Amino acid sequence: MLDKLEAIHHRYLQVELKLSDPDVLSDVKQFNALNKEYGELREINDMYHTYKKVVDDLQGAKEVLKTESDEDMKALAKEEIDLLTNQRGKLEEEIKWMLIPKDPDDDKNAIMEVRSGTGGDEASLFAGDLYRMYQRYCADKGWKTEVVEMMEGTVGGFNKIVFEVSGNNVYGTLKFESGVHRVQRVPDTESQGRVHTSAATVAVLPEADEVDVKLDMGDVRRDTFRASGAGGQHVNKTESAIRLTHLPTGIVVECQDGRSQHQNYEKALMVLRTRIYEREVEAHQQKIAAERKSLVSTGDRSAKIRTYNFPQSRITDHRIGLTMYNLSEVMNGQIQDIIDQLKIAENTEKLKAGGLE
Repeated sequence: MLDKLEAIHHRYLQVELKLSDPDVLSDVKQFNALNKEYGELREINDMYHTYKKVVDDLQGAKEVLKTESDEDMKALAKEEIDLLTNQRGKLEEEIKWMLIPKDPDDDKNAIMEVRSGTGGDEASLFAGDLYRMYQRYCADKGWKTEVVEMMEGTVGGFNKIVFEVSGNNVYGTLKFESGVHRVQRVPDTESQGRVHTSAATVAVLPEADEVDVKLDMGDVRRDTFRASGAGGQHVNKTESAIRLTHLPTGIVVECQDGRSQHQNYEKALMVLRTRIYEREVEAHQQKIAAERKSLVSTGDRSAKIRTYNFPQSRITDHRIGLTMYNLSEVMNGQIQDIIDQLKIAENTEKLKAGGLE
């Protein structure tokens, strides 16, 4: 444990020295990256000093017990050894969690996509319910949501809705929502009162910027067209909607929610970068999942992750075997307890993979 902390301490000192280097100060990109790393290492570096002092004090108390002949002094040394041993154990437990490798994308904003799956109109209605659930959750977190693309269902809800979520640690929190969400309930159109099963898929992507994806605009075809759906006469009468096609990959992005062509172009370009970046992210996730047989973050959108059973007010997350009976609260955006349990499960897997158990 001390060896690992000392390695981090040395890296902290290296970064601290580099931050005063004139060459680094003149390179904004490098300076920002090092400054971010410096902030992330500070807490572990502080823990290193605390832990090292406890280890040194414990070693000193053991030396006193070994060499001291006075019984009172030996009794005091024994008390100190017991106290410091207990303190060291607690610190080591904290340090284990601090040493878990962090996903570099966790701090990023996210692009979320909710699509109706099997179940026809009921699936579209459920996709709408999921969108409202995430909208309320994000509002409670103080995060901003902005719709990028929307295709409404014929009787309500959405066939597809894409929206951006911006705030602190957005992707690191919402990434666990990717996968197939299944609903069991009696549709409004069901006259016999039978329970139907429908599904919607959720994809959560870390928002990519120009640093993450070097996009050659020569590979991108830009088309404009008239927006459809809600938005009033302005939206419907001007060619403000944008379609971007990335020719090497065939990825197509449309945006028509903004009132101006410029707004829609900027949003579409951001989503295009994110979808290109997604391919690298999925490959990375699948590699990690294969290595540690992860049940939490597989990178597989087709995996059924959760069931929402309305007749029993039951919600079950199949990845960790979690069952709760507070479905109405969950649909109102109270999903933090589920996310916390998934984070614990993933971090436990990372502890095993890193040999830190």
